[in-house]
Amino acid sequence: MPEKLVVIPTYNEKDNIEAILLYVFNMNKDFHILVVDDSSPDGTGEIVRRLQGEYSGLFLEERKGKLGLGTAYIHGFKWGLARNYQFIFEMDADFSHNPDDLERLYHACKYEGGDLAVGSRYVKGGNVENWPWDRNMLSKGGALYTRLITWMPVKDPTAGFMCYKRDVLDNINLDGISFVGYAFQIEMKFAAWKLGYEIREVPITFIDRKLGTSKMHKGIVKEGILGVMQIQWQSMFKNYRQRIRNTANSVA
Repeated sequence: MPEKLVVIPTYNEKDNIEAILLYVFNMNKDFHILVVDDSSPDGTGEIVRRLQGEYSGLFLEERKGKLGLGTAYIHGFKWGLARNYQFIFEMDADFSHNPDDLERLYHACKYEGGDLAVGSRYVKGGNVENWPWDRNMLSKGGALYTRLITWMPVKDPTAGFMCYKRDVLDNINLDGISFVGYAFQIEMKFAAWKLGYEIREVPITFIDRKLGTSKMHKGIVKEGILGVMQIQWQSMFKNYRQRIRNTANSVA
């Protein structure tokens, strides 16, 4: 029974998708991959379908329209839970996340007591390459801002390279997650932390994409700024833990 599923959301990633899929499969570490594609007009989905003939562990879910990063991951999480994967990863398609680090995230959850492992740019040993200074400052400032507002003990709360134990995703009410963009990554970590799960940060080097177009825009940043305040407000005054706990699989 396969236990490791990597969820990769895509929109117009034809320049990267074949290379990232081949890299992961050629690692020979028994990862399965689910690509969640939002009807990319550049033919990303067609490339994945062609490769499915070569790799039995490659799956494709195509959605109608550009529905947002957060909903793509939630779609992938539910797909993986329904098929009984024990460790579910999230990773970008553009090599900003080094596939070799998948095993380190897995090890942190499988053997080191983590319920959720975060590929972190901002712990000792972590780094960012090829970002302009303003993007770097925005990211670091956003991480510090998030920690100050939420009190969450995670140095890279906006990170999008992660491994979840099945239990974590099973016990979070995924339909109760409010955000679909930048703040989605923050709220998922916050929800896991509020439910008492152990978060481990694994140092990674984040490398800015070389091919394709960045999905970062002003609306995503705005959601992050306002979303952090909303997350903390809800957690303090609106019984947040009850809303984000999956009562059908609740933990003590």
